[in-house]
Amino acid sequence: MTTRWLLPLLALFLAGCPMPNHRLALRIRDDVPDSREGMSLAWYQTVGVPLEPGNDVELVHNGRVFDILEEQIRAARSSIHILVYIWRPGDPSDRLIQALRERAPGVACRILVDPLGSLRFDDMVGPHLVAAGCEVRVFRPLRGTMTQLNLERFQARLHRKLAVFDGERGMTGGWGIWKSWIGDGRKPEEWRDANIFVRGPAVRGIQLAFAQNWQEAGGDMLSAEAFPEVIASRGEARAGFVTHTGAPVLTNAERMTLLAIASAKKRLWIANSYFIPTGAIQDMLIVKAREGVDVRILAPGRHHDIPPIHTGQRATYERLLENGVRIWEYQVSMMHSKTILVDERLSLVGSTNLDALAIGADEGSLVVDDPTMAAQLARAYEEDLAHSTEVRWDSWRRRGLIKRLAERMTLLFGSYL
Repeated sequence: MTTRWLLPLLALFLAGCPMPNHRLALRIRDDVPDSREGMSLAWYQTVGVPLEPGNDVELVHNGRVFDILEEQIRAARSSIHILVYIWRPGDPSDRLIQALRERAPGVACRILVDPLGSLRFDDMVGPHLVAAGCEVRVFRPLRGTMTQLNLERFQARLHRKLAVFDGERGMTGGWGIWKSWIGDGRKPEEWRDANIFVRGPAVRGIQLAFAQNWQEAGGDMLSAEAFPEVIASRGEARAGFVTHTGAPVLTNAERMTLLAIASAKKRLWIANSYFIPTGAIQDMLIVKAREGVDVRILAPGRHHDIPPIHTGQRATYERLLENGVRIWEYQVSMMHSKTILVDERLSLVGSTNLDALAIGADEGSLVVDDPTMAAQLARAYEEDLAHSTEVRWDSWRRRGLIKRLAERMTLLFGSYL
């Protein structure tokens, strides 16, 4: 067991894997409206976030994320706010630190990281950011959590990935600041990921998520200029940023995912890096497949960064495949994307994984109602399928007893810890 996935694996096991559904688990049985206003209202009453008009959105893959971050750091005129789960030394960290050193005079810089993902941050990254004039904070420090048996605090990590510039431009997705996100995700050492850059009113929700986490980490409230009263319309997309954190019964992550699935009438394409969905989500995927919706799952394959999670992921395949859900595994590198594509208009891009750890972590996803973005995401999905292998039911059901036992043991181990 290597240290690069020991802590995430431990956290997942401590969080516990999905248990059988309670009879009152959320089900969305209504038809979700097709109209823009109706769809926005459905999102508002389910997760508390309407889809606001006036946004320009761009799908950003892999190494391109650092180009945009550097461009926006240098273009910022009032504030730079960056929140990440992983910030580790080396390139691209050095590149972004240099841009922060050279940012415009008077631009406030606030950085918030999670200590579980940001290895060697305290001694090899943080001091350079402080020297560049940034205020740096660590979210829910790990020191003392295990000795005090405060396991809930240990599990409750900050897994969001956010960047906000001048309160008007923002980015979210699965990115981290580390070498794994350099390149295009077509080599074993380069993770495949999806992110979204947005300009317009939806950025206010991303800024709010940063502000709330920043306060919890001991930071001051942001100034009024961080929340412009009027953010100019920049495009045609309707969008809203959905945040979610741990909850004893039902999280916003589950509500968001279930509503996205319920909205599908023709196409439901999901890419997820830690695919161990709850029973309720599995049930709705099966309902949609039986209704004739083209339901596809793209998950990591042989290059999974946490091999036991890959084993647990595969324990969910049998029931889905048997009921018409199609599943692919990405073969050329670690597939780290967290996206959902619904029909011809609705896209979700963010940090939300479909496993027990994500259910208890602070996550976030941008929901976009826009045919252009949906077309971009569809093309990217099809490109990724070309580098993947489909898992077929007729061969999957004949796999050996040892593999079946290993899959079940992974889930059971997580459920009882």
